[in-house]
Amino acid sequence: MQQDHSDKPKRVGIHALYEKDPVRADRLLWGRTTAETSRRGFLKKSVLAAMGAALGAPMVFGRHFPAGMIPAGLAQTDVPFQIPGKHPGLVVLNDRPVNAETPPHLLDDRLTPNDMFFVRNNGLPPRESTIDVSTWKLTIEGESVRQSISFTIDELKQRFTAHTYQLTLECGGNGRSEFNPPAKGNQWSTGAVGCAEWTGVRLKDVLNEAGIKPDAVYVGYYGRDTHISGDANKVVISRGVPLAKAMEDETLIAWAMNGKDLPYYNGYPLRLVVGGWPASCSGKWLSKLVVRNKVHDGPKMTGQSYRIPCKPVPPGTKVPDDEMCIIESMPVKSLITYPKTGASLKLAQALPIRGHAWAGDRRVEKMEYSIDFGQTWRTCQLEPPANRLAWQHFSATIRFPQTGYYEVWARATDDNGSAQPMVLPGWNPRGYLNNACHRIAIKVV
Repeated sequence: MQQDHSDKPKRVGIHALYEKDPVRADRLLWGRTTAETSRRGFLKKSVLAAMGAALGAPMVFGRHFPAGMIPAGLAQTDVPFQIPGKHPGLVVLNDRPVNAETPPHLLDDRLTPNDMFFVRNNGLPPRESTIDVSTWKLTIEGESVRQSISFTIDELKQRFTAHTYQLTLECGGNGRSEFNPPAKGNQWSTGAVGCAEWTGVRLKDVLNEAGIKPDAVYVGYYGRDTHISGDANKVVISRGVPLAKAMEDETLIAWAMNGKDLPYYNGYPLRLVVGGWPASCSGKWLSKLVVRNKVHDGPKMTGQSYRIPCKPVPPGTKVPDDEMCIIESMPVKSLITYPKTGASLKLAQALPIRGHAWAGDRRVEKMEYSIDFGQTWRTCQLEPPANRLAWQHFSATIRFPQTGYYEVWARATDDNGSAQPMVLPGWNPRGYLNNACHRIAIKVV
């Protein structure tokens, strides 16, 4: 099996096709004219033949390929860029603030290495030269705390029992690039997710030390990152979670990731880790926690931020703020991490695949794959999670019936019976919660 491991920046696939002939590319890939699609919404033979020419092999099972999708073999672009302390293969989406995602094949480790963990920043991290671990303090206050109290990191380590959990963090906007009409924000593909081993103290132990009043309903955070404008008085982001989520065993105030200090861009020296919910709940460069007697109303907690319509809406709808609901548990999802999309193999070879699956607060119950664009599904081997809120590993061995172009699609189902949609879930204004099946391109020769 052959894979492209080149580190040279390049423009490939759909981008090259559009540069050569944008009108033809748009017609071929999206099937926007009735002459090119059948009544069932699938692409006609002439279009499939053109796609096969672009892919370098005929699309086996192409009659099932949905119009409106781009073949995975044409949709990939690798543009390596270096972030200090991070793997050069991360794809940088923004440099002010820094945001970068991890290509699926770099997420193949059972635990995401520190240098490969995605970066999602809303503002500018505190300068490294200003971070003094010995004097860094975490303050607990708010309307619903019995006493305001502060701890240094050493005091947290000395006064409370340390715990270590594998916890999955995923940006609420992961997959945003697939929504149409497009949504504003970083155009994440699939790589704003990771599962690491986090070490710290339980948030509930620290809150209990401060004392929680009976009217407490929410816990919010504040960090030391600053607004990109440079205004030190302007808070970048201050989100939170309901008290019940804050009091779960797995919700940590963490100082270590995979047995080492937190990476600078992932919150060094102290952060919250709230597994299974949008990663924006896991505040970085943590300096203050507030126990509230109402839903926290800090920046990026109100309006449209990290919210979806309370009821389904047609694509492109402008939804009033009071009809938007806060995102809580993330939906069921999976990712094929091996092989890298674009791999080729001989017909006599079997293809091993593997990856990870997760389901917010829930557990993944079943994992399947398809090689005929979702017409039939076969079961993968699925491992149990290392602990609650950790992702689960899956694997399978695939044989192909003939030479040609294929896509391997992955679908996870949680313990409540909810399965990933094959294409896109419901549209929403900010492009959150895309948990469509992940797919990779394979060529059999």
